[in-house]
Amino acid sequence: MRYRLFLVPLLLLVCHFADAAQPAAAAEQPQQQAATSRKPYRQISGIYPHLAYWNTHGECGTGAVVPWAGKLRVITYAPHQPNGSTDQLYSINEDLDVEAFAGSVGGTPANRMIHQESNQLLIGPYVIDQAGEIRVISPAKMPGRLTGNARHLSDPANKAYYATMEEGFYEVDVHTLEVTELYADSQSQNAKSEQRVAGLPGYHGKGLYSGQGRLIYANNGETSAEAKKRPDVPSGCLAEWDGQTWNVIRRNQFTDVRGPGDLTGNADPANDPIWAIGWDHRSLMLMLLDQGEWSTYRLPKASHCYDGAHGWNTEWPRIHDIGEEDFVMTMHGMFWRFPKTFTRENSAGIKPRSSYLKVIGDYCRWKDQLVFGCDDTAQKEFLNTRRAKGKIAGPGQSHSNLWFASPEILDQLGAPLGRGAIWTKDAVKAGAPSDPYLFSGFERRTVCLTHDGKTPVRFRFEVDQQGNDQWSELAEVVVPPGESVWHTFSASDPGVWIRIAADQDCQQASAQFHYANQDRRDANAASIFAGLRTAASSDYSQGLVRVRGDKLQTLAFAATQVVDGKPVHTGFYELDEELNLTDSHDPTAFEWMEANVAIPQDAIAVDQASVLYVDDEGKRWRLPKHPAAQVRDQDLGPVRVAREVATERDLFNCGGTFYELPARNAGGIAKVRPICTHDYAVHDFCSYRGLMIFSGVEATAEPGEHLLVSEDGKVALWAGAIDDLWKLGKPAGVGGPWKQSQVKANVPSDPYLMTGYDQKRLTLASDADTTITIEVDVTGTGDWRQYKAIEAKGDETVSFDFPAEFQAYWVRLASSEDAQVTGQFVYQ
Repeated sequence: MRYRLFLVPLLLLVCHFADAAQPAAAAEQPQQQAATSRKPYRQISGIYPHLAYWNTHGECGTGAVVPWAGKLRVITYAPHQPNGSTDQLYSINEDLDVEAFAGSVGGTPANRMIHQESNQLLIGPYVIDQAGEIRVISPAKMPGRLTGNARHLSDPANKAYYATMEEGFYEVDVHTLEVTELYADSQSQNAKSEQRVAGLPGYHGKGLYSGQGRLIYANNGETSAEAKKRPDVPSGCLAEWDGQTWNVIRRNQFTDVRGPGDLTGNADPANDPIWAIGWDHRSLMLMLLDQGEWSTYRLPKASHCYDGAHGWNTEWPRIHDIGEEDFVMTMHGMFWRFPKTFTRENSAGIKPRSSYLKVIGDYCRWKDQLVFGCDDTAQKEFLNTRRAKGKIAGPGQSHSNLWFASPEILDQLGAPLGRGAIWTKDAVKAGAPSDPYLFSGFERRTVCLTHDGKTPVRFRFEVDQQGNDQWSELAEVVVPPGESVWHTFSASDPGVWIRIAADQDCQQASAQFHYANQDRRDANAASIFAGLRTAASSDYSQGLVRVRGDKLQTLAFAATQVVDGKPVHTGFYELDEELNLTDSHDPTAFEWMEANVAIPQDAIAVDQASVLYVDDEGKRWRLPKHPAAQVRDQDLGPVRVAREVATERDLFNCGGTFYELPARNAGGIAKVRPICTHDYAVHDFCSYRGLMIFSGVEATAEPGEHLLVSEDGKVALWAGAIDDLWKLGKPAGVGGPWKQSQVKANVPSDPYLMTGYDQKRLTLASDADTTITIEVDVTGTGDWRQYKAIEAKGDETVSFDFPAEFQAYWVRLASSEDAQVTGQFVYQ
């Protein structure tokens, strides 16, 4: 059976060059072509395959995206190249023709700044004037992984600062491009021969900005062995320099440093505020420099994929002007609304918009669209390995792409989810108020309070109702010793920020917040997924997918065509930049794929209770089944469970739900969160040219924008953006730790996932009278707290509906008696 073919609608754009984006290693430039032979550029979900950029290194991320001199300017970076690389500077015109700059020197750049007095764009090591002429600062003159620019403290009209990730600091004459080294990059020869080094703690520099008489620098990582394993070790720093001496402001991980002047620098540098965004293991952090004084604010996290203490997981969180009333902030997988006027006395307006999955290095407004520069497909896995992925060969070549979208998308992806703490087993002084924590912008808000004291502790909540640094009491909560108390805030409780104080000293106190907005999706997948294989399909194609190496820049598809449930054809197909899917008639390549991209057979197990996952440390975790588990439990054959689809982030496809799965050193399975629940039998998936690729397509499916059918009509692939997954359907599931299970008294069950689900019901049944204790892990770190005890009679079934505001990472059950017990959750 063959796929029905018809003309696929294409987005027709005028172009001037025959070729699409050249690979980063290529020396020749695209050549102009006569208009009669132009080909249209195709896009899927705002991603144009021809714009993909490649290098020959372990990663190819987008360092900066800035409209300038009539074109979109884009730079890419390799993972650790202080002296240059095969990465390039690209210029894209309004017709989406792309040209690589012949004089590109590469490296690991992510800096960008507009120098107003000279009317030049500083982007990476390149300086572009208003006519589009490009000059280059050689890495030999300014070595290091360029990470930030800032206006000069004493001569801003003629000079600018550059900073590197390894604490190299330079001032550059923007007219002559003469470079003066202020502090040597720690990787350079000068650092080995000179004593002039900044000597700041931390590693992996990110943001740079100047104002109020100081240069401010942020880094977000650490080089210790522990930082590569645990997300809660001391890491990074925020520091300032007055022209003579460095001073550490805070020893935590920080990324962008901005002010209301954004890329041009503050218009009133002596008085305008400066903001720095970062995080620790508790929550996000926002530092404010206002009238010469630093203040700290805390915000919740949507995603934990950015939490690695080594700092490698952040590519590149920003606060940036996209032409709206407010700035846009990207931080820990959330789009945030960030007011340009944020100060201590005017701190209202920070608001979550939606959560996303792409790894976004930079973004801008270009014409009527947003352009996101992403980090999509890395040849090197870095530390992101796990047993569930098997010994799968990584992508053959690193590459990434741009993602074009309407500004409305900022409010249309995943429902905002916020997890974070003010204190996590921290020492607390009596009467001392905590850092302010964001209180506004979420519909559902609850906090869990604990302490280690021997007597009850009274916690006093105060709110800043208007964001004007005026605080008033909201509530008091008494927590008995040895207990945990959950306090739910009413939707009508006012306040922009909230803070807490205890009435006595505590050696260890915790205040963990769980916020969420209602997930208003339903269970129905959008029409763009029509044609994907389901459990009922008998005629379909499927197979293994992987980006090829050797600079081929194609996608390999080791495909099998199935008719009436039986394989009738196999072939090695290739997908090119124009999305042509062709049988290459290469049985050797097919066999290589079968051997090196094989799907692990034992990544998960399914029993009558739920899905069981055993991680690399041998810990057991349970996850929900699809609500229609009796259908999905049919034999679908082995399907891909875990794979990296954005640099250092995995998708986990388990029991009919796609999850976002952080790297093991960023929390791993303990910090997993559901994205969507679906009815499809996705066989394999990967990223290619910025697109999300699925195999497993019905033979009767009609080709369209998202379905790529082979030239022989025998096999097909689905293509879209990774953030299309939000359109698959609201997360849902059934299951639990026990189903007619023989349990021992007071022995806790396996942990069962709870975070990220909207409506939650527990049903209990036992063959003997017993008390079932519900315990929850409120932090995702194994900090189990008793939530509720329920009496279960031997002849009854008991149900309990959790409050809509209640969230926790994991839940487990314990029985007071030996019994046969069923403990099943329904998530909707």
